[in-house]
Amino acid sequence: MRPEAPEAMDLLRRTGVKQLVMLTGDNPSAARAVAERLGLDSYIAGLLPADKVEAVRRLLAEEDRVAMVGDGVNDAPALATATLGIAMGAAGSDAAIEAAHIALMSDDLGKLPVAIRLSRQARRIIKANIILSLAAKAVFLALGVVGLATLWMAVFADMGISIIVILNGLRVFRVKM
Repeated sequence: MRPEAPEAMDLLRRTGVKQLVMLTGDNPSAARAVAERLGLDSYIAGLLPADKVEAVRRLLAEEDRVAMVGDGVNDAPALATATLGIAMGAAGSDAAIEAAHIALMSDDLGKLPVAIRLSRQARRIIKANIILSLAAKAVFLALGVVGLATLWMAVFADMGISIIVILNGLRVFRVKM
């Protein structure tokens, strides 16, 4: 068990992760001991790579989204099957990094909650930027149709919206690590 794992599991729960499940090739008694120390919801032990894929598929049948975190060749198929595969990049195998959707460039499990918060903030900002841009386009289209907008007004508005979108995008740097 990684030293930072208990705190990382607590932070994951606080970020809204509903269920924490460990899939491992280790023996059941070792897996049970680790799962209990981490306060996991469940664990499945003695798994081969194909078994991990099947376990992820079963979880996907129960939940809308399943994130899988892994670092080895044995995890690669399950990482690719999950809604979101996250490879631990520094010690991760090339196969795991290639199969995953995200590769963390650190082996620190404490970075997982940070990645979740950062991605949620980025998604909110992207949605806001799209809505703002489309609204500005719609306003100038309507003004153009009724003859109240000139080409230069539309160009300046477009440049202004571009600057606002960029500045709004920079808000992602304010996410607390």
